[in-house]
Parts: sequence; structure tokens; C-alpha cells
Amino acid sequence: MEIELLKKENTPKNVIEHCIAVCRKAMKIASNFDNADLDLIRKGALLHDIGRSRTHDLTHAIVGVEIARSHGYDEDVLNIIERHIGAGITAKEAEELGLPVKSYVPQTLEEKIVAHADNLVSGDKEVDVDYVIAKWNRRMENPEDNIKRLIELDKELIKAFEE
Repeated sequence: MEIELLKKENTPKNVIEHCIAVCRKAMKIASNFDNADLDLIRKGALLHDIGRSRTHDLTHAIVGVEIARSHGYDEDVLNIIERHIGAGITAKEAEELGLPVKSYVPQTLEEKIVAHADNLVSGDKEVDVDYVIAKWNRRMENPEDNIKRLIELDKELIKAFEE
């Protein structure tokens, strides 16, 4: 159903492939947790970039929420879409970026899993956290806080289960 919606909204093929790869990665991460809502993670992961059917800037998360809401998705899915960017954006960072001022930092386990799975997929290929850190260091002006949140997510969702 979500793949059909992405196609209906004219989401580019490469974005659909990315969403499918993020879903696969999110399910791998979710397997570390007995209490993860797998259906919610699947829906959120597949739809996290639906806003890229309209724009490829940071507002794609906000646009994606509007699209998903218009198709009847509930707040849990909408929150995943809205909070998936990077390791989250604080209200202060949102203001600096010209986004509506509020926190876009993932709160629930499912939001964190999808956001981090998105971080760990470049295009449709899995990457490691060091790859993401290097990319953010190249692309962001002051990535320190974002990298700190990224490393915390990685510790919480992946590293804690590798020992």
C-alpha cells in the first residue's frame, strides 16, 4: 500500500528504492527490540521521504506529513516522517534553518529506528556511522551537535547489541 502511494504521488524511482532500503535497515535494527511496533516502522520507513515527491530540501519532512495526513495516516506515522531528518533537529536549529519552530528530534523507539536507518542508508546502499559522520562534516557548517545525536542513536540502537 505504501509503495503504491509513493508511486501515486510521483515519488522519483531512486527515492522509492531508498525508502525500501531504509525499511530493510529499519527492520534489521528493530530486530534488536522485543517492543518495537514493526508495522509502524514499516509504514514510517516506506513513507519517510514521500515529501521528496514535491521538494528535496529540508522541508520535505513537513511536506511529507501533509501528504501522508491527506491519505489518512495517523499521528504515529506522521511523527516518524516529520522527525526522520538526520539525528533530529532541535527547535533552535529549526529556527536557524527557517523551519517551523519546534523540535524535530525523534522521541519514540520507532521514530529513532527509522531516523537512524535513514542515516545508515545512502541511496539504496547501507553505510556505517563513520561514513555518515564524514559526510556531515563535509556538508554542514557546524555538525558537532548533530554528530553527537547521531552517535547517541547509534549507541542506543546498534552498538548496545553488538557486545
